[in-house]
This record gives sequence, C-alpha cells and structure tokens, in this order.
Amino acid sequence: MSSFQIFRGTNFQYYFRFKASNGEQILSSESYITKQSCQDGIASVKAHAPYDNNYRRIDKPSDYRFNLVAKNNEIIARSSEGYTTSYNRDKAIEVVKKEAPTAPVYDLT
Repeated sequence: MSSFQIFRGTNFQYYFRFKASNGEQILSSESYITKQSCQDGIASVKAHAPYDNNYRRIDKPSDYRFNLVAKNNEIIARSSEGYTTSYNRDKAIEVVKKEAPTAPVYDLT
C-alpha cells in the first residue's frame, strides 16, 4: 500500500515523502519548520494529486522528472528521482494520481 511518511532531517526540519506500494519513493517535499505545516503539505498533495494539469513534466535527456504544483503554480512536491524514460515518469505520476488521495500518513518523528 502506498503511504506518506513524515520525518525529520538532520537539520531538525520536517519533510514528507510518498512511497509506492513497491517501496519506491516517488515524491519528496521541501523542508517545513513545523509538523503542522508538513501535514498541510501532505493535505495539499492529496487534494491536487488526481488532476493531470497539476503536474509539470520536466524533460531532459535520460532525466525525466515532474513537480506537483498547486493552482498558484507553487511546487508542492517533486519527483524523488529522475526517470530514464518519459514513460516511466508518467507511470509514476499515475501512481500518485490514483493512490496519494487516500494514502495513509505515518509519522516517523
């Protein structure tokens, strides 16, 4: 089952990641000063994930990435890795679209 994980970095700030059911990390967040802000970021991902127009696809040779953006075009989360093909990147986006809205959140802090 896909899930979000909240964790603290070595800088003591909060982050979230979204992992697919196969364990692959698909999304990474920016840093947040408070846990509540991090939780709000996850809520924003859940709200925006189902809609294709919220994804910004980035195409560079052998490095296909994406960002998930809010309606104001502010980046909510970024792909955790570069994909070797646009097809693999688009498959990752489909996982986020389908599974992020209902994925559980695990607090690892």
